[in-house]
Amino acid sequence: MCAGKPYVLDGEAELDEVTTRRSGRYEPGPGARPEGRAGTRTAVRALVAESWRRSERARVSRDGTAPTELDEEELAAYRAGHPLAAAMPVIRELLGADARDGGHLLAVCDAGGRLLWVEGDPAALRRARRMNFTAGAGWAEAAAGTNAPGTALAVGRPVQVMSAEHFRRPVRAWTCAAAPLHDPHSGRLLGAVDLTGGEDLAHPHSLGLVRAVARAAEGRLALLTPAPGRPRLTALGRDEAVLVVDGRRLRLSRRHSEILVVLAHRPEGVTGEELLTLLYEDGSVTPVTLRAELSRLRALLGPGLLRSRPYRLAGPVDADFAAVDRRLASGAVAAAAGDYAGPLLPGSAAPGVVRLRDRLADRLRAALVARADPLLLADWAHSAWGEEDVEVWRALCAAVPAAQAAPVRARLDALEAELSAGTAELRRPLLPAGAGGPGRPPLAPGAPSRPLRSPATGLQRPLPHTRR
Repeated sequence: MCAGKPYVLDGEAELDEVTTRRSGRYEPGPGARPEGRAGTRTAVRALVAESWRRSERARVSRDGTAPTELDEEELAAYRAGHPLAAAMPVIRELLGADARDGGHLLAVCDAGGRLLWVEGDPAALRRARRMNFTAGAGWAEAAAGTNAPGTALAVGRPVQVMSAEHFRRPVRAWTCAAAPLHDPHSGRLLGAVDLTGGEDLAHPHSLGLVRAVARAAEGRLALLTPAPGRPRLTALGRDEAVLVVDGRRLRLSRRHSEILVVLAHRPEGVTGEELLTLLYEDGSVTPVTLRAELSRLRALLGPGLLRSRPYRLAGPVDADFAAVDRRLASGAVAAAAGDYAGPLLPGSAAPGVVRLRDRLADRLRAALVARADPLLLADWAHSAWGEEDVEVWRALCAAVPAAQAAPVRARLDALEAELSAGTAELRRPLLPAGAGGPGRPPLAPGAPSRPLRSPATGLQRPLPHTRR
């Protein structure tokens, strides 16, 4: 076949392609044009044409099947130690349900095109075995011809391959979309994520979906394997944050924890006046006090990490609360819930931290309620911060199987009764300190009023007429 001439499909492939086009599900790419009716020959996309040329040069058989490169024992050991194993929870969460419900397959391969995981609809799995689209099989382009995961690895970008575009005839009943996966720090190619199914996947949305899943998976790997030398800040579920920097593990004071959380959230930096308002409830705190705290923090961290004018960190910091926020933004709710170790600096009253803490908890709670997954809801409801979260208990009561609903309903009824009693308490006339009331003992001078436990977060909040 001469370079520069349009690569053409044989009669059988062209017939498949024409049939798919007539179904209304196939949209030819740039450069694709029909050159006749069924039984003649049709030009294909340039991407596919180049892949077919590579397949022919590799002497791939048109009617063969992919080779098995790893047996069960080898596969188990190789898969357990592969970097992509850490990304599979996110990939399954974002793509697994779509594959199962749509009659499709989710597959992940290594950089050599060997399939490590193939999961999805049971009927589709059985059909895929006929062409050896199974874990342990080699689907590199040089071994299996034009196919989405193998070709995505070959060209280094997301690829969609539809029915007749596959080089091998046994694969032409399938449509697939795949995107490469890279090490987030070194950029090294790790493999590809693939969605394989019938002609209903012949849509641009399929390609966009696998591209988004690949980015989310790389984000997960970035969190689990921070860039060498990059500081890591842990502030969820603890009042005193921990910073790992230059091989040192530093437990920070409460005020220093608040400063680093605020600056990690604002990498562009903040002015001294703005930092005062973000850290201190009391407006009487002077800039001198803040500068003294920053000076002590700079001495603890060492030179170069904390800068001024504006106050900012010298470079990116891997913060656990920011990672949860990214998971939520990408739709990885289960991963976000798994990474959430508790409220952000729960004992802090710094206005900037309180806003971040409430926003993150509210976003995660809303995502859990919307997902309506009873296991995720139960994890939150039985946590220290969610044990009195009425909204989540209501969602759990609606989501849990009927056989398990009785104890959930009992707990919800108790919480709602407590909430009603607390509302009635708030409606009572406010009494000055030292005054009791019918059936109420007098308060000791200067004693704080009884705090009301928030049904939303389980954290104690003072009544409106008290000061913290």
